[in-house]
Amino acid sequence: MTLIELFAEYGTIGVVVVLFAGQIMFLQKTLMSQLKETHSIVVKLIDRLNRNDEKADLRNEKYNDHIDGLSKEITYLTGRVNGK
Repeated sequence: MTLIELFAEYGTIGVVVVLFAGQIMFLQKTLMSQLKETHSIVVKLIDRLNRNDEKADLRNEKYNDHIDGLSKEITYLTGRVNGK
């Protein structure tokens, strides 16, 4: 093989390696940006679900307090009826 053939062969190999490395770097940057975007969406969704759970807990607590009050009134009225 002559010197020119060696340069041509190694040059071709070098170009292929550079193109492959460039493609890997491009894909990595693209995928990382999509991953960050997906991550922010998931975090927002989890925060929203947590806020909904807090509202539901407050609503359930309010209903439980109301039911406890009604239960005490029923117990009092039952005692009054049985006492006579």
